[in-house]
Amino acid sequence: MGRLSALFDPETVAVVGATDRDGAVGRAIVENLRDEFVGEVVPINPKRDEILGLECYSAVSSAPPIDLAVVVVPPDIVIESIHDIAEAGTKNVVVITAGFSETGSEGAKRERRLREIATEYDLNVVGPNSLGIMSTPNDMNASFGPETALEGSISFMSQSGAFITAVLDWANEQEIGFQDVVSLGNKAVLDETDFIREWGADSETDVIIGYLEGIDNGDEFIRAARDVTDETPIVLVKSGRTDAGAQAASSHTGAIAGSERAYEAGLEQAGVIRANSVQELFDYARALSGLSEPDSDGVAVVTNAGGPGVLTTDAVGDVRLEMADFTDETIDALSEAMPDEANIYNPIDAIGDADADRFGEALDIALADPNVGSAVVVSAPTAVLEYDTLAETVIEKRAEHETPVVTCLMGGQRARAAEEVLREFGIPNYFDPARAVAGLDALARYRGIRDQTSEEPERFDVDRERAREILERAAGRDDNRLGVESMDLLEAYGIPTPDGEIVDDPERALEVAERIDGDVVMKIVSPDISHKSDIGGVKVGVADADVYDAYEDLVARARNYQPDATILGVQVQELVDLDVATETIVGMNRDPQFGPLLLFGLGGIFVEILEDTSVRVAPIGERDAREMIDEIRAAPLLRGARGREPADIEGVIETIQRLSQLVTDFPAILELDINPLVAGPDGVQAIDLRLTVDTETL
Repeated sequence: MGRLSALFDPETVAVVGATDRDGAVGRAIVENLRDEFVGEVVPINPKRDEILGLECYSAVSSAPPIDLAVVVVPPDIVIESIHDIAEAGTKNVVVITAGFSETGSEGAKRERRLREIATEYDLNVVGPNSLGIMSTPNDMNASFGPETALEGSISFMSQSGAFITAVLDWANEQEIGFQDVVSLGNKAVLDETDFIREWGADSETDVIIGYLEGIDNGDEFIRAARDVTDETPIVLVKSGRTDAGAQAASSHTGAIAGSERAYEAGLEQAGVIRANSVQELFDYARALSGLSEPDSDGVAVVTNAGGPGVLTTDAVGDVRLEMADFTDETIDALSEAMPDEANIYNPIDAIGDADADRFGEALDIALADPNVGSAVVVSAPTAVLEYDTLAETVIEKRAEHETPVVTCLMGGQRARAAEEVLREFGIPNYFDPARAVAGLDALARYRGIRDQTSEEPERFDVDRERAREILERAAGRDDNRLGVESMDLLEAYGIPTPDGEIVDDPERALEVAERIDGDVVMKIVSPDISHKSDIGGVKVGVADADVYDAYEDLVARARNYQPDATILGVQVQELVDLDVATETIVGMNRDPQFGPLLLFGLGGIFVEILEDTSVRVAPIGERDAREMIDEIRAAPLLRGARGREPADIEGVIETIQRLSQLVTDFPAILELDINPLVAGPDGVQAIDLRLTVDTETL
C-alpha cells in the first residue's frame, strides 16, 4: 500500500476523548476497538486512570507511541488535541468530532486551522465530522458504528456516515465483505482522491466503491482514477443531482452543461462506473470483485422458464451487451443434448423438467461457443431441480471455461442456500434477471475502460501572447463579457473566422462591405444584448447599396430595445452559405469542481431548445473530440444525411481541440460560446463569439 498504510494497519490506536459513560461516542469507539482489534487500544482522558479495563493516559504525549489517533473531544479543544498529537509524532488521525465547516463560520475557521496543522506536520487526517474507519484484515473498527464489516475485497468510502451504518447492517445480512471502510466526513485533508490512490495500490482491494455528494478537485480526481482503473475498478454513487449551476450560468454552454453534466463527463473520463442506486452499486461491485471481464459482449442465457428467459433477453437489450449469435456447431450440439420441446436458440430454454445435469450440458455447450463472452443462468424452482446441485454445476462449468457467469436462482430459502455456495467462488446470484444482466454489463464496461489507451492532447502552434492581449482588454471595461469584438482571440488559436470587421460609422461599414465579395451579414455589437436576432439586430444578405441604411437601422433598433446599452459598433462580415453547411456550437463553462467543461452540439438559434449536445472535461485529445461529435443525435447531418454533402468533420474535431487548448491555457475564461460554428464541405468557420472573463486572474 501507499502513504496511508499505517492508517489502516496500525499497531496502536489511541482514542482521544475516551470515556466509560453510557451512550457516549467515546465509549462506543473504545468498545469497538477493544472487542476485536488485534493491536493495542490506548484510551486518552486526563480525568481517568482506567476505562473499560484499559489503562488510560492523560495525553498522547504520555502514552506509548501511537500509530493512529481517533479524536472525539468537544469541538472547541479539537485543534489543541490535534496539535498535541502531531507534536507527539503521530501521523494518522481520524476526527470524529462534528462542529466544523458544516456548522457555519466559526466551524469553518476551526476547519481551516485543522488543515493548517495537518500541512505543517504532514498529517493524514480523516474528517472531521466522520463516523470513523474500519479495516478488516486486522479487525479494526475505529468508528462508533453499531456494525463491524465482514472481511472481503471491496474498499468502501462514503461522505455520509449514516449511509455506512445502513450499508453495513444490510451487507452483513447479505454476507458481503469489505477490506477497508472510510467515513470521509468534511474531507478537510484527505478526500476521495487520496483513498482511490491508496486502494489502487492495495493488492487486497479488488473493487473500490463509494457514495459521494461532491468531488473537491475534479482534475486531480480524473488523473488519479485513470491510473487506478487500469487495475482496479471504481464504482460510485453520486448524489445531489441539480441544475442550480445551469440556472446561474449566462451562456448557452453554461445553461446546458450544468453541474450534473460535469460529473457525468468527469466520472466517465476518469474511468469510473457510475451507479444510479445503492442496489446497483453493490450489484456491480459483487460482479467486479468475483469475476473476470468477458472477452466479448455476447451473452448466453440458459433457463428452465420461458418468462424469466424473455425478461433476461429484454434486459440484455437495454445495456451495451447483446444476445450471442450461436454458431451452427453450437446449435447442432444443443439439438442433440436437449429435449425436442426445448428452445436451442438463445435464450436456451431447457424447459421446466430440467435438472442440474441438463442445465450443466446446456451451459457447457454455450460457454464453448466463440461468440459467447458471458452467461446468465436463470432458474425458477421446481420439484426436480436441486438448487445446491445446480450451484455446484455452475461453479464447475465456469471454472472449466474461465468465462464469467452470473446466476438468477429465483426463490427464497431454497435459493439462499445455493447463493452461499456460489458466493464462495465469486459468483453473484440475483433475484431479478435485470440485475444479473447489469452485473455482467458492469464487467463489460470495465473491460472497455481497461482497453481504452490514454491519449495526450495535441498542442497546437498558437499565438498565446496575442490571445492574452485580447483578453486583457476586458480588464479596462466595466463589463467582463466579450463578444465578436474579440474574434481575433479565435484566430490567435487557429480557429477559422469569416472575413469581416467591426466598424463605428456607416461610411466605414460600406468600405468593408465593398472589400468583401458578395452580400454581407451585419450585426449589432453590444455586450448588453445577448440574443441579437430577437431584436432584429442581425441582417443577412445585405447588398453594398443597402449597407448604409442597414447600419443606421441596426443601431436604432438596439437603442430602442435598451437605451442604456453599450454599443461598440456593427460587425460587417462575409456571408457564409448555410444551405450547404450545418450550424453547430462549441463552448465551455468552467465548472467549480472539474474546471473547463467543453460542449459540442447542434447550434444556431435552437441550441437551448433542442439541447442536442455532448460534453467533456478539458483538456481533451482527438479521440474525445471525435466521440463528442458521434454522440449527438444530429451527427448524421454532419456526415451527409439525405444527400447532403458531408461537412468537414476533421475541421470540427480540430476546432474542438484548439478550443480545449485555449480554455486550458487561460483559466480566466469562465464561459465561452462559439455559436454558430458553421461546418460545411470546405471547412469550418466561427461566426459568432461570446465569452466571460475573470479579470482578476488574467
